[in-house]
Amino acid sequence: MTIAALADWLPLKGQPLLISGPCGAETPDQVLETARLLQTHTSISLFRAGIWKPRTRPNAFEGVGEIGLHWLKEVQALGLKTTTEVANAQHTELALKHGVDVLWIGARTTVNPFSVQEIADVLKGVDIPVMIKNPIHADLQLWLGAIERVANSGITKLAAIHRGFHVYGKTKYRNKPFWQLPIELRTILPHLPIICDPSHITGKRELILPVAQKALDLGMDGLMIESHLDPSVALSDAQQQLTPFDLSTLLKQLVIRSGSVANPFLMDKLMTLRNNIDEIDEEVLNLLKRRVQVIEEMGVYKKEHGIQIFQLERWQEILRTRSQLAEKLGLSRQHVEKLCQLLHEESIKIQNEVMNRKLEERA
Repeated sequence: MTIAALADWLPLKGQPLLISGPCGAETPDQVLETARLLQTHTSISLFRAGIWKPRTRPNAFEGVGEIGLHWLKEVQALGLKTTTEVANAQHTELALKHGVDVLWIGARTTVNPFSVQEIADVLKGVDIPVMIKNPIHADLQLWLGAIERVANSGITKLAAIHRGFHVYGKTKYRNKPFWQLPIELRTILPHLPIICDPSHITGKRELILPVAQKALDLGMDGLMIESHLDPSVALSDAQQQLTPFDLSTLLKQLVIRSGSVANPFLMDKLMTLRNNIDEIDEEVLNLLKRRVQVIEEMGVYKKEHGIQIFQLERWQEILRTRSQLAEKLGLSRQHVEKLCQLLHEESIKIQNEVMNRKLEERA
């Protein structure tokens, strides 16, 4: 997959890279004045505005439609590049017709390979940047699949947008970040720019700063943060939008850390710490090897004496005692419980394989 560098298609006006604008384009004055204020108060690289708004239920504000593309033309006249969401082939054709600079595919579209493919078919032979948001649910393969479909159409100016994942029930965030997924995406596609959307992750403007900071600390390439002239009257997602002035204040609070270490003294110290981690990891893996050997012996013993693999009381005891030890050692109880869960799943798998092996030997 060929992926162009971000600087080849997006004007990088500072750190962090900033994409901003209202959740939805509502009126020509709202769009143009928000753009002017963002130009005044921030180093915006790309102006965003939703023209079509996929809503969960009917009768909500679903965007102004094609007329809003004319308003984006006025924003371009200010010297700003523009981007909007396309959810189907028709949206894509209209956005291209009106000269939108960058397209993005939203989370509700990424989940549907048919819709993504229809968009990709329209994009064949077109030289335009495309950003792809993660799917609504935490499915890395769907995210990768959408990126691959667009890349297969010949698009090389690509970026991913991390906007969090829906989970059932009440949580702190509108969409849980599940940071391990964008990290895994970067591991698979190291040259793919990843932009974080703290507005959709948090759903609340007061939570945007810490999420934006974490995204930058994890090496993401920029931020997409929603900004509205007057969020109190916004027709969609009012709680997560900032005024351009408030956005400027937030950006000044961000700490920009280096992705590399040029100072030799700092690098030496970092290498010492990394070597310590390597040694500890080797010890942990050797202990895991010993643990596997004991589990295999346990599987044989249970088979020979007709004992079930899963023992509920023993599992409850493990969770209780390991959690207590974690607290005593000052470790995260939640982290240790997750680790125990993984180890227990592997233990069940190994014992099951041992028992099946014994059955095959008898057969």
